Amino acid sequence: MKIQAVVKSMRPAQWMKNLFIFAAVIFAQRFFDTPLLLKTSAAFIVFCILSGALYILNDLNDIEEDKLHPKKSERPIASGEIGKRQALFLFFILSLISLFLAFLLNKYFFIAAFIYFILQLAYSLKFKHVVILDVFIVAAGFVIRVIAGGLVIEIPLSSWLLVCTMMLALFLAMSKRRHELLLLEDNASEHRPILMEYSPYLLDQMIAVVTASTLIAYCLYTISEETIAKFGTTHLVLTSPFVLYGIFRYLYLIHQKGKGGSPEELIIKDKPLLIDILLWIGSVVLILYLAKS
Repeated sequence: MKIQAVVKSMRPAQWMKNLFIFAAVIFAQRFFDTPLLLKTSAAFIVFCILSGALYILNDLNDIEEDKLHPKKSERPIASGEIGKRQALFLFFILSLISLFLAFLLNKYFFIAAFIYFILQLAYSLKFKHVVILDVFIVAAGFVIRVIAGGLVIEIPLSSWLLVCTMMLALFLAMSKRRHELLLLEDNASEHRPILMEYSPYLLDQMIAVVTASTLIAYCLYTISEETIAKFGTTHLVLTSPFVLYGIFRYLYLIHQKGKGGSPEELIIKDKPLLIDILLWIGSVVLILYLAKS
């Protein structure tokens, strides 16, 4: 069993999702607090190992469906590069290591990590086959990451931040379902049975609702009295255009370019979207740390 195959089966490209853990330390205006930043970075590593273990289990459960997929058939488990017993062993070892490290960091962070582990385990074994609930559990994983980031540094989170995270995660999850449905066409149900319960029209309607909700929630967050009092500035609303452009650009890519199956790859490869995200991050940091008024 090659190390490269093990790392590949843990899907390092997906670890970008774990960056949501840094939301707490950034929006707490403590990003340059070295001890807190180190704790958050350690939490990020723990979630990378934990999510990697869960990806291995998911690939093990979906091995037959993945063999029919044009891209997923190249994964180490689906291709046979890693055997089933080896995959099961890796899942248990990586899960134990990550949960043990989580406990060492903080008992409350451990609880969040354990809830994430159980929720994703339930998703892999059962709930990914339950319509609508499947995308909600995927979105909940993002929210738990944000909560875990707050717990590891013992800083309370704004409920607005959690709502915005949930809406954005639902948007990404539904967009991915739409891409899978159109990419696989008549073979969609063979790869992922739950796709039988969806249609492009239904997903477009759901995406439209979530898109509007995401934009409204973010704008309300930036102008709420709680936010202004916490950050000491009214300028956070100026970051809204970057959020608006980012969502519109993503919609353009999934509807006009047929993309959206892998959000992390899309963000890296699409330069306008990547630049927009970097500008949003830069503007948030500038406003929260350098331009308070």
